[in-house]
Amino acid sequence: MKNKPFSFDAPEDSPGFLLWQTTVFWQRTIKKALDPHNISHAQFVVIAIALWWHHQEKDVTQANIVAMSKLDKMTVSKSLKKLVKMDLVATRESQRDTRAKSVRLTKSGKALATKLVPIIENIDETFFGKLPKKQEKDLILALQKLTIIEDIDRGL
Repeated sequence: MKNKPFSFDAPEDSPGFLLWQTTVFWQRTIKKALDPHNISHAQFVVIAIALWWHHQEKDVTQANIVAMSKLDKMTVSKSLKKLVKMDLVATRESQRDTRAKSVRLTKSGKALATKLVPIIENIDETFFGKLPKKQEKDLILALQKLTIIEDIDRGL
């Protein structure tokens, strides 16, 4: 075939397609672990980030969560609304910027986040542990580089 529609000989030669497949496998495993707790992956990311900032003894805003998670504003907003209804987080006007919403974990939110983080980290260890340590470190560096490039392209 002279005019091939793809630049790759096989789908598994495409880094984008392989990243897609890897992400699907990984997210499926995460979803399975989070489903019994009635929390979505995005909601978990929000409470995990809130827990991270809590341990740094710093306030976190909705904008901080958007920037750190790379989730879009609407997803973070919807996740926060659901988490507030579930009494896992509380939001209030930021003391430093009245336009910003400060986010904090409730007692039950902190307990759930503290319970779920090791479960998710164990999934990551198992999933990425299939790679030799050197390849895992190289993968992390490559993903960090791609994430930074994406941030620069988005003007962040």
